[in-house]
Amino acid sequence: MFYWVVKAILGPVLAVLWQPRAEGVENVPRRGPAIMVSNHLSFSDHFFGPLPLPRRITFLAKAEYFTGTGMKGFVSRAFFTGVGQIPIDRSGGKASEAALRTGLRVLKRGDLLGIYPEGTRSPDGKLYRGRTGVARLALEAKAPVVPMAMINLEKIMPPGRTIPKLGVRPKVVFGAPLDFSRYYGMEKDQRVLRAVTDEIMYALMELSGQEYVDRYAQSVKAELEAEAKESRREESADAKDRRRTRRAERKADRRTRREAEKAERAERKAAKKAEKKAADPDETGDA
Repeated sequence: MFYWVVKAILGPVLAVLWQPRAEGVENVPRRGPAIMVSNHLSFSDHFFGPLPLPRRITFLAKAEYFTGTGMKGFVSRAFFTGVGQIPIDRSGGKASEAALRTGLRVLKRGDLLGIYPEGTRSPDGKLYRGRTGVARLALEAKAPVVPMAMINLEKIMPPGRTIPKLGVRPKVVFGAPLDFSRYYGMEKDQRVLRAVTDEIMYALMELSGQEYVDRYAQSVKAELEAEAKESRREESADAKDRRRTRRAERKADRRTRREAEKAERAERKAAKKAEKKAADPDETGDA
């Protein structure tokens, strides 16, 4: 119920502020289970993706949305819980298996399940290699896979930005359902899982027009964060060097001024002494 209340309130607001466009809505099944797979550009994907659909999408959302602290954490937790999103632990191993089982339960109910195969938001707007969990879901649930491409969402709310940017018109494109029935019963074959996942990512690339990078987004993110950290460290070191240089220059200037003042005082003292000697004839004559 809360999902539809939120959608009824947010829908008109989003429509007025950003005038989102949608294509291929007819490709989404009107009933029955389906896996909605999407590229992940922005936090706002959660809002604009489901907006044009008459059905609810239950997303597998990262656990961090439910564990934040302070007012922001409270609002995030209340919103995602209220709209029925499911927290998942992305640490791998048993956590990944639990996320898979949770997704299967959603599909077994005949609902739409939303998932981001990249596993995290794109750090630079490119499309990255998908993780094979989406393929396992598709094969075990025997559900159609509908690619859902987000376009321009990274311009509205890129990583690190807390206030959405106006003046950008987002677009969501729903592709034709992908049928992987030829692979049913082969969900334990890693080569099959990789083939299915790559086919899904290719469909998203075709719809979104993004550049594809055959690497995991999380690895690229880690590298970029390490580079940014190193850059900040270098900038800090450079700043310290500049401060040390300025201090040394100021110290040298003070020393130069003191020496100049000392020399000036000595000259004045010598000049006064010479004037005094010249003015006293007794000091120059015989006794």
